[in-house]
Amino acid sequence: MSPSHIERRDVTDESHTFEWYRDGVERPLWRLFSAFGTDRLGYFGVGLFTGLFERLASLVPPFVLGVAIDAVFTQQTAYQLPFVPEAWIPSARIDQLWFSFALIFGCFALTAVLSTVRMLTTDYYSHHLMYVVRTNTYDKLQRLDMAFFDNQQKGELMSILNNDISNFEQFFDDALTRAVRIVTVLVGITAFLVYLNWQLAVITLLAVPLLTLFTLWFMRRVEPVYDAIRGSVGAMNTRLENNLGGIDLIKTMATEPYESERVADVSYRYFETNWDRIKLATVYHPGSSLVTNASFAVTFLVGGYWVVVGPPPLLSGTLTVGALVTFLFMSQRFTGPLKQIAVFIEQYENARASGKRVVGLQEMPVGVDDPPDARDLTAPDGRVAYDDVTFGYDAGDDPVLTGIDFEVDPGETVALVGPTGAGKSTVLQLLMRMYDVDDGRVALDGHDVRTLSLSSLRDAIGYVSQENYLFGGTIRENITYGTFAVAEDEAVVEAAKAAEAHGFITDLRHGYETEVGEQGVKLSGGQRQRIAIARVILTDPEVLVFDEATSDVDTETEMLIQRSLDRITADRTTFLIAHRLSTVKGADTILVLENGEIVERGDHEELLQADGLYANLWKVQAGEVDDLPEAFVDRVARSD
Repeated sequence: MSPSHIERRDVTDESHTFEWYRDGVERPLWRLFSAFGTDRLGYFGVGLFTGLFERLASLVPPFVLGVAIDAVFTQQTAYQLPFVPEAWIPSARIDQLWFSFALIFGCFALTAVLSTVRMLTTDYYSHHLMYVVRTNTYDKLQRLDMAFFDNQQKGELMSILNNDISNFEQFFDDALTRAVRIVTVLVGITAFLVYLNWQLAVITLLAVPLLTLFTLWFMRRVEPVYDAIRGSVGAMNTRLENNLGGIDLIKTMATEPYESERVADVSYRYFETNWDRIKLATVYHPGSSLVTNASFAVTFLVGGYWVVVGPPPLLSGTLTVGALVTFLFMSQRFTGPLKQIAVFIEQYENARASGKRVVGLQEMPVGVDDPPDARDLTAPDGRVAYDDVTFGYDAGDDPVLTGIDFEVDPGETVALVGPTGAGKSTVLQLLMRMYDVDDGRVALDGHDVRTLSLSSLRDAIGYVSQENYLFGGTIRENITYGTFAVAEDEAVVEAAKAAEAHGFITDLRHGYETEVGEQGVKLSGGQRQRIAIARVILTDPEVLVFDEATSDVDTETEMLIQRSLDRITADRTTFLIAHRLSTVKGADTILVLENGEIVERGDHEELLQADGLYANLWKVQAGEVDDLPEAFVDRVARSD
């Protein structure tokens, strides 16, 4: 299959931005749970059930205490416990005291054991879930198109991978089990209270509908606030990531006050959104506490009056001291879970807002991906063809490349030159399918690159950019990146020698084991470039792409690198992008680009004789400024 045109999915249109997918997410927590939470679900189930029985066990001691007061101390009633056979209960008062102690202490011990099991199982499940969600989200993230990264701040993505996924983990670790415990305690206490005295239970439970209405109001008000908080966290992380990445520029330009002000702005936005949450919380938390505490106070008043005087109006029957004590203990336990509902609601809303961002990222379409019938490129020759290629980054905008058409035979060297912004780098990014063409096709060995598997396509191409990234680690680890443990020491050294890097590496104290620092900050720009070149040489690709690969080296080092490049490119298809025309004069073919079009082509001598754009650029670099035509100078002035 070699189509002349394959539709490129537009992910930069407003209807396909990350925000569009994020805002359209419904039930984010359920979707994350159903997608990633079914593995090791048994641990979660054990955690929920042990949490349930833990809370039920914690309700037994107050009930036993009330029975003991009435049966052992005041002797108002017989010693009876539900679900406990009468034959098990001792007849002597002192034995009943010891029996009560054993039940109470046993329940406390059982609660401790169940609590330990609950924490171990739920913590293991939730942290493993966080691990799975984070790794899957990162895997999806690195498969997204370069167009996505062109329009998305790295700080925002870091916030999703770190803060948002952690919030999701905390919800399953604490909030969900908290909700189960709240429901268990409320149902259990309600059952106990109704068993003891259903009339007094009705008075105590009057707080429930009031608190339910108050909670529904709080949920509606706090939901958009948490969405705003998560957005402000992403903006703040973006600003901090940008500033830390550009700290050298900030210092050299003495712009610390300006950047401090910008950080203060995003920090204040985070403060404002959090303050909105706090204001709501300061209404809800004290309000819910007032309702639940009032319930306890009313229970004490009505129950105390009942014990001292007799049943209040509209009530009947008797109430013992032990039953009242149990009621007060239980109602106090009742107020705790009611207050915890507020905490659960906040945790839920925070996790829901984070879950929308995680799911929204996972649902972003991958426009550049392997087709269903992708073929692997085997034993590539390096024949490259561009067939009337047109490309634009954003739909609706003017294309940045128009009518790009040329062929390269295996082993040839082609240079792309032209003014800044002419589209030189973009031409070769299409070859590697960092983006897909809008019209036409790019072919490698006769295969449209869109029909090839991305891994085999990019394995065949070695790319050295003008902004060479080094990972934190040793020089050896950076050279072997991509080949990893497969590369032998001898091959690493040979690649470094070919890149003219071996000399400066051996001069370092730890040689190839020298730590380069984050993004290679401990090395000069030229040293980083030579390590990047060595890294590509070690992968031994059939096609080489050097995008301003010698832009950061001095003239002497450039000469050495150029000599090495002549050797390693001799039998490979090679593309050179350069502003320094002295590095491309030996190319078989030079393509001159301007405004996204090829305006000249030929070798160095032919282009000089043509006396066009290339010849004028050559005169600029040769210092022959006075010989430049006025039209060229005016055009350059307007473009700047």
